[in-house]
Amino acid sequence: MQTKVLNIKGEEVGKITLSDEVFKAPYNESLIHQIVVAYLANQRQGTKSTLTRTEVRGGGRKPWKQKGTGNARQGSIRAPQWIKGGVVFAPKPRDFSKKINKQMKKGAFVSALSTALAEKCLVIVDELEFKAPKTKEMAQILNNLKLDKRVTIVTNGVNENVVLSAANLPLVNVTTADMLNTYELVVSDKVLITKDAVKAIEEACK
Repeated sequence: MQTKVLNIKGEEVGKITLSDEVFKAPYNESLIHQIVVAYLANQRQGTKSTLTRTEVRGGGRKPWKQKGTGNARQGSIRAPQWIKGGVVFAPKPRDFSKKINKQMKKGAFVSALSTALAEKCLVIVDELEFKAPKTKEMAQILNNLKLDKRVTIVTNGVNENVVLSAANLPLVNVTTADMLNTYELVVSDKVLITKDAVKAIEEACK
């Protein structure tokens, strides 16, 4: 399968042959959903913690006698209905992580990548190089390529000038070929990827 390659001016400068195994995989919505849910769950720290009534300091003495005061009966000033009392079903630290095997992760990734290409959301450029970090220059390139929505830029290896050039553009995310994941493909309206990054992804997915 072949698709066109553009330069940073938005002009077609050639074709690139893509691997059918990576860029022509069937759409598997349920698998993609499962991987995205697992990814988001794995981002959670699970460190929130509040105190139950047994853990709050104080409250050992009964605030007033059971009968005769006209007040509702109370056993402790650290009961949940009191200010500074304990929390009912208090959240405690827990592990939210989900385990996903490599085959499933790869299947979802190539499915999302193939879908992005099929829906013309994947834009391949011959190269993306900056002599120095320039936000204005990055914005102009995205404008030339008609990428005006949420964009993920993928390079082969860390390119500091590209990262810094896109840092102040709120809808632009920069990643590398080895760090690109299914979640980023799903949440992005467009994916801008360099030619050598495409080859790196194909090698990794073999």
